[in-house]
Amino acid sequence: MSGPSPRSQPSGLSPMDGLLVLMVIAWGANYSLLKRAFEEIAPAAFNTLRMAFSSAVFLAGIWFARRRAGRSAAGPSSVFYTPHALTLRDRWDLLWLGVVGHCLYQLFFAGGLARTSASNAALIFGASPVAVAIMTAAIGHERVGRLHWLGAVLSTAGIYFVVGHSAAAGGGTLFGDLLMLCAVACWSIYTIGGGRLMSRHSPLFVTGMTMAIGTVPYALLAIPQLLRANWSGVSATVWLLLFPSGLFALNFAFLVWYTAVQKLGPARTSIYSNAVPLVAMITAAIFLGEPITGSKLVGVAAVLGGVVLTRIKLGVRSQK
Repeated sequence: MSGPSPRSQPSGLSPMDGLLVLMVIAWGANYSLLKRAFEEIAPAAFNTLRMAFSSAVFLAGIWFARRRAGRSAAGPSSVFYTPHALTLRDRWDLLWLGVVGHCLYQLFFAGGLARTSASNAALIFGASPVAVAIMTAAIGHERVGRLHWLGAVLSTAGIYFVVGHSAAAGGGTLFGDLLMLCAVACWSIYTIGGGRLMSRHSPLFVTGMTMAIGTVPYALLAIPQLLRANWSGVSATVWLLLFPSGLFALNFAFLVWYTAVQKLGPARTSIYSNAVPLVAMITAAIFLGEPITGSKLVGVAAVLGGVVLTRIKLGVRSQK
């Protein structure tokens, strides 16, 4: 994966590892939170509010970090602020990353999650490290060996096992599953494409600015759903879900993810993201009553096994 080189690679557990565990919980539980919210409000309408709220939080954080840097000789951590000026290329990168990594990604993610089960969506998204590895190889940043291709095939088979099984059983989730695959593609492009910016600017700035930029076209596309929404019929529970889904799944989790990529490297960070489907499946079973079927367990095993194969050696080289 192309990206900033980690400054240190601690051999033992660090505070960042603890934050990554919390990130896994936030992302895994978020699937069930969104499914519950989508029962009362259209996906794009709710997601617009969520993205706007999180963008405001990020922009406030960027502003505060800059003010603190101006008043302190030491300045804030590089996680929150770096003094590099924006170049023309930086601005273009922020623009297209915002459109692909937030606008298009959220369109596919929210639309797909609304049309498939939370566990299916999380399982499909669990294959994103494989997509990142293959895309990185395709643009010449890495060499993919036979073992890595085997991992890609295994993960693809795991997704097909679940998606194909659902379609064969007469489920109406196939279109949602396909939208989630498109979301995986957008996330992978965003992860790879943000590498150069992350080497110059802080995770807070890159994540916050791209989210704010992507929220604008997303909100414009969501206007029909926003106008049709029955706001008076939305329960207090759904309104309350907006805040944890925004603060934890977007603000906290996104910042932890890119900080971990910067500090620990993509290989070690991706190990944690692979646990998200398991958390999502368990929380969906508890709160939504989604069954944990044998086909889903086989799919999880295949996807995670494929991810492990694609990270062997490749992950080590990607940190250079």
